[in-house]
Amino acid sequence: MKKSLAQKIIEEHVVSGVWQVGTEIGIRIDQTLTQDATGTLAYLEFESMNVECIKTELSASYVDHNLLQTDYKNADDHRFLQSIAQRFGIYFSPPGNGVSHQVHLERFGIPGKTLLGSDSHTSMGGALGMIAIGAGGLDVALALLGEPFHLPVPKILGVRLTGRLSPWVSGKDVILEMLRRHTVKGGIGRIVEYYGHGVETLSVTDRATVANMGAELGATTTIFPSDHRTREFLKSQGREQGWKEYKADSDAVYDEYDEIDLNALEPLIACPSSPDKVTKVFEVEGIPVAQVIVGSSVNSSFRDLMIVCKTIEGKTVHPNVSFEINPGSRQVIENVAALNGVLTLIHAGARIHQSGCLGCIGMGQAPAIGVVSLRTFPRNFPGRSGTEGDQVYLCSPETAVAAAIFGKITDPRKLGAYPEIKEPAHYLFNENLILKPLPVEERKNIEIVRGPNIAPFPRLQPLPDDYRGEIILKVGDNITTDHIMPAGNEVLPLRSNIPAISEHVYERVDASFARRCKEKSGGIIVGGENYGQGSSREHAAVAPRFLGIQVKIAKSFARIHRSNLINFGIVPLLFKYPHDYDAITQGDALAIQGIKMAVLDGAEEIRAFLYKNPSSSNIPQKKEISLIIKATAREREILLSGGLLNTIRGRIS
Repeated sequence: MKKSLAQKIIEEHVVSGVWQVGTEIGIRIDQTLTQDATGTLAYLEFESMNVECIKTELSASYVDHNLLQTDYKNADDHRFLQSIAQRFGIYFSPPGNGVSHQVHLERFGIPGKTLLGSDSHTSMGGALGMIAIGAGGLDVALALLGEPFHLPVPKILGVRLTGRLSPWVSGKDVILEMLRRHTVKGGIGRIVEYYGHGVETLSVTDRATVANMGAELGATTTIFPSDHRTREFLKSQGREQGWKEYKADSDAVYDEYDEIDLNALEPLIACPSSPDKVTKVFEVEGIPVAQVIVGSSVNSSFRDLMIVCKTIEGKTVHPNVSFEINPGSRQVIENVAALNGVLTLIHAGARIHQSGCLGCIGMGQAPAIGVVSLRTFPRNFPGRSGTEGDQVYLCSPETAVAAAIFGKITDPRKLGAYPEIKEPAHYLFNENLILKPLPVEERKNIEIVRGPNIAPFPRLQPLPDDYRGEIILKVGDNITTDHIMPAGNEVLPLRSNIPAISEHVYERVDASFARRCKEKSGGIIVGGENYGQGSSREHAAVAPRFLGIQVKIAKSFARIHRSNLINFGIVPLLFKYPHDYDAITQGDALAIQGIKMAVLDGAEEIRAFLYKNPSSSNIPQKKEISLIIKATAREREILLSGGLLNTIRGRIS
């Protein structure tokens, strides 16, 4: 059978299992990346396994999330991360140097390699023809040890691109069209692979935007072929020697198909408050805008910023708009500055921030109450901006700058002639800004710096024989990791302190959640479809586990969150019958007899008894419900031991 590009690269890295959709395989990981919001915990987990060196070809640690230093916590964690990197032979990108996936694309990404990152937007590496997958920090910590990364063999969704993008239409509109068609659940269990003659019309920058936001589809990852456009990009970065052509077989067979005529695309925009609430820009024209942000996690490249610079040249930002720029990397802003772009932005009235995630993760840049904010970010989940009841729209840099000029949502095609942007043949960059690994003989002399905010990783108990708990919380569909574990400048600095951060679990949904968990010694959380979508933050699993939650039941789980639950010993159960979800009310009790034996024996169906009104003086109403556990033998071993760290420690000892 003719093979897709994704299948070819993955099969080159398989160390266990075979290519059969739905079965589990283990793949060798060539490169890893971490960012500080997830990496601090990942390296604490790595340290706890008492090893002396990393086993990957290349690993990099980026500081790009917790950039506001409102007290000592973030600054202390940055010193910890730098010392860990120097101690174990990891590249270190310091605060202000740029967003992890953007910098990795520029400096380290290599076609045909596998990349595992503790950031869901690691998938941006697919723009270079990599298998780049976002995962929980513990999975990345194990990859550093040379352990394979396990995943169910995904379906491959082949998307054929034809034609060429029209003026004022860019890569952001391609991925918004995919989200319009497939929704935030459409990519679950799939790799999205782009092919066809339209692909070669897209720059690596546009491909990076599409690959980055493939995470919003719920996809395992996204991949483009490595072709002459890839070679041009790597050459401009001084890394042409790393280029190799990678493409699918001619007439490759895909599990599913879609096709986009690039000629037919128009400027699109995602309305509040989900990336898949997509409509054409002209259909929402005229809505007043108070804030516009270009950059951060996506659309923060040289090309994206220069489109803005060329468009706003000679103009002034509308007086009612705060127009803000978050460059993706120091390299980006340096090259924009070399072409007088920074001067143009300053003169027009833009606010230029440091290179990093910032407002995308709620680290500053919160909009005012009751106003509209247009952002080129990948996500607009409710409250993620830092403002409750926010009205955040997602759009391209073209649509963003049009709103900044006119003060309202405006079809960018009204701006006139489309600026021609030519990327540098050779980018300016300072190779010394990323700290390289020390020689092996010098690493043992490095003292790891630990501030008072860093707490030891908690020990987790094995799975009990039986499990009974109150339905401590019931939620609906598409619950995000932002719902479970909020971001922002109050919570993010606690990422290295599980006891402290656990106080914030579900606080935006139910402020009493953490207190009630402590009073009840845990319980059970019930959710709807696509539970846990969004970021890779494993704190959304380990913090509830710290509060005593050892079972979650949902109609379906998002990929990364499900893996994180298992990694920390939380059993992810599915409803066999959807009506059982409707029968459950928060405050009911659920008893699962023999849960440990069911996991041990490989049972797929588990009986449970639901008790209505368990705290009333009346006799509780008892109802039997059927739950499904879909887990491999490896995952069941992890659940039995109480988590992956316990499993690995046992194996090492």
